[in-house]
Amino acid sequence: MARSLLLSLTLTFLFAGIVSARDWNILSQLKGTTTTTKTSQTGVTSLKAPNLNGYCESWRVNVELNNIRDFKVVPQECVWFVQKYMTSSQYEDDVERAVDEAILYLGKTCCEKKTCDGMDAWIFDIDDTLLSTIPYHKSNGCFGGEQLNTTKFEEWQNSGKAPAVPHMVKLYHEIRERGFKIFLISSRKEYLRSATVENLIEAGYHSWSNLLLRGEDDEKKSVSQYKADLRTWLTSLGYRVWGVMGAQWNSFSGCPVPKRTFKLPNSIYYVA
Repeated sequence: MARSLLLSLTLTFLFAGIVSARDWNILSQLKGTTTTTKTSQTGVTSLKAPNLNGYCESWRVNVELNNIRDFKVVPQECVWFVQKYMTSSQYEDDVERAVDEAILYLGKTCCEKKTCDGMDAWIFDIDDTLLSTIPYHKSNGCFGGEQLNTTKFEEWQNSGKAPAVPHMVKLYHEIRERGFKIFLISSRKEYLRSATVENLIEAGYHSWSNLLLRGEDDEKKSVSQYKADLRTWLTSLGYRVWGVMGAQWNSFSGCPVPKRTFKLPNSIYYVA
């Protein structure tokens, strides 16, 4: 009988553990029904309730680190968090820090306006790098909670109403005034060229060396390959690409690898 009782208790314990693990989900965090234990340095064990804030911040950070890839939509329980971050002063502070680091890096390059030979280059993406798409996401209230409607998004791009990303006009002209040739490489389609040029000028950008948009042949490639091919083309012309700045990892992947990359935060969508 003792053996039967022991076996029964063991099976009950194992089954409870399996059910507990199987039934865990992010909603249980939201409701505060799941707890974990934490032992301090003094040896005192306390209960710690997981919170949705922590989960969503971890998700956002891992998107920025490129650990989370190819997601179609932001997890529904984190849409509010992404919206809160992307419209916050913290987002602007994070962009400003990236700008400051880029300016520090510029001081270490060999390109100075008096000595430049015209072959030192810098690449910028456009959407959420120079021009902000946040007003579009505000207007539809999704902030990544639904798959991007490319038709509506391109209509918005064509309206030319995108404002400059905070602090980026300053960096753009700092780079230009140092003698770098600026190339804008965007996954925007070629038919958006006129609207894009007007929008960039209206937002405070001008005097770039070339604006490169996707033609019909480029549509057959992934965005990553399209941008890598253009970097290859620039280097084949003799340009030294000192830096690339973008809000998506597709701006940096593939060869040739630029001397330095600067990633701006954007966890609303993912484009490979």
